[in-house]
Amino acid sequence: MAREPLRLLRATAQRARTAVVLPHRRFHRIHRFRRPSRKPSPRPSPKPPAFDPTALDPAARARPLVRASGLAAVTVLGAWIGLLVVGSVHISVGPMDTRMALRPSLTGGTKINVAPLGALELNSHHAPLRLDVDVDRLDPIRSQALVDHPERLSGLQDEVASDVTRGTLGLAVRSCVAVVFGATALGLAVYRRPRRALTAGGLALTLLAASGSAVYATWNPKSVLEPRYSGLLSSAPSVVGNARSIVTDFDVYQRELARLVTNVTQLYEATSTLPAYQPDPTTMRVLHISDVHLNPAAWHIVESLVRQYKVNVIIDTGDTMDHGTSAENGFLDPVSDLGAPYVWVRGNHDSASTQRYLAKRKGAHVVDNGEVINVAGLRIAGIGDPQFTPDRSAAAAGDAAEHSAGRLLAEAIRDGKAAGTPVDIALAHNPIAARETDGTVPLALTGHVHHRRTEVLPGGTRLMTEGSTGGSGLRAVDDGTPDTVQASVLYLDRDTRRLQAWDEIDLGGLGLAKAEVSRHLPAENRPGATPTPTTP
Repeated sequence: MAREPLRLLRATAQRARTAVVLPHRRFHRIHRFRRPSRKPSPRPSPKPPAFDPTALDPAARARPLVRASGLAAVTVLGAWIGLLVVGSVHISVGPMDTRMALRPSLTGGTKINVAPLGALELNSHHAPLRLDVDVDRLDPIRSQALVDHPERLSGLQDEVASDVTRGTLGLAVRSCVAVVFGATALGLAVYRRPRRALTAGGLALTLLAASGSAVYATWNPKSVLEPRYSGLLSSAPSVVGNARSIVTDFDVYQRELARLVTNVTQLYEATSTLPAYQPDPTTMRVLHISDVHLNPAAWHIVESLVRQYKVNVIIDTGDTMDHGTSAENGFLDPVSDLGAPYVWVRGNHDSASTQRYLAKRKGAHVVDNGEVINVAGLRIAGIGDPQFTPDRSAAAAGDAAEHSAGRLLAEAIRDGKAAGTPVDIALAHNPIAARETDGTVPLALTGHVHHRRTEVLPGGTRLMTEGSTGGSGLRAVDDGTPDTVQASVLYLDRDTRRLQAWDEIDLGGLGLAKAEVSRHLPAENRPGATPTPTTP
């Protein structure tokens, strides 16, 4: 109740103030402050959707993707051109002047070109970049200093490591500049817009950084232990070292790199002949060949490999003949002059007549029916292929016969072990037969399939299948190009007779113009591996 007089007083004062306002101002104020009508206003009609030009033109919707693809292409192409033009550094590595460069690649890795001797490839990393190292020339002063002062070789490993590190850092910086410059320049030429060009340069730098991260993540310094040679370097496998040093010196990547530099120096100094493979007195060398198929060139290749690698034993896992006729027997005469004992097991293209003829040849040793022989300190057992497929008068017995022969061989190996004469190597022509020896012998050698394959069977036996040392014989030229000639040199410890390393040799091209040698190590001989027992 007390508030009612106060409300009346305020209302009267308000009316009084309104009354003294001039008429025209009052009119404006009334209209200015007139409260809006509570009548709802009509709702505005919805606007029609804006016209989308891409709705009727599918090509317009694809334009952003096309522009992005174009920019990516300009970036990659410009970066590649930049690397080709300015993306290399010249660096001295030991006594050699080299040029290092990064090149686009689908597989990565490192390639060392030693012109005119050939190339050495390392599976050093997996990334879209390959490191190319070209040996330009041998510095005569520095190389002569090494010859005159052999004691300096002990410090060469540190020098080489320092040179390579310095060259790699310089190459990284120069490559960054090269890709940015190349992509930016090409972007400016294509788009004629600085902003687009700078975008291409930035993308190129990002791409190089990502590739560098992939190189770092997959870097394998021990790849120097398993190189692949080509060209004339394939005839000088000692360029990385002998089997014994490869097996024992796993933690000396720098030392192996220094050894590489040193031996390449020696190669350059050779004027007429390349240095032969230096024999390691603690290593036995076995040459594994197979499936010659009447190719006379194979004997010349075998003789050359025996001489170069100082081979102790030749093992031939069969199919030396093609039809097994008596007329072909004269093809076997050169085995007496190959320079090493020749151990042979019958293949499915070799007849009983072939076997009897070869058994009479000087230096030849035929193994069959699980017989164990001792050749050059190796105990070898083998069984001939139970099938002679050129004989169309008898139906082929198939895989069942191979399994049966393999079980016979395995039983003979177990009997020898029980008698205190364990077998070092088992021989069979067909891999199906050799698989039956799993767990009875450390190493089994086969052929038959005309392509190389190596695997460790569940029982621990390593099964090594050789390709065709005869390039598949005359049938290989049916398509106009001869097949690759393949052979392998196996390095075995002389005391344990265990496989330490092996070189896979491939000769190809018309006239066998190309040569490659790949060095491999068993898993048990890799860094950190647990040594295998001396008996299977």
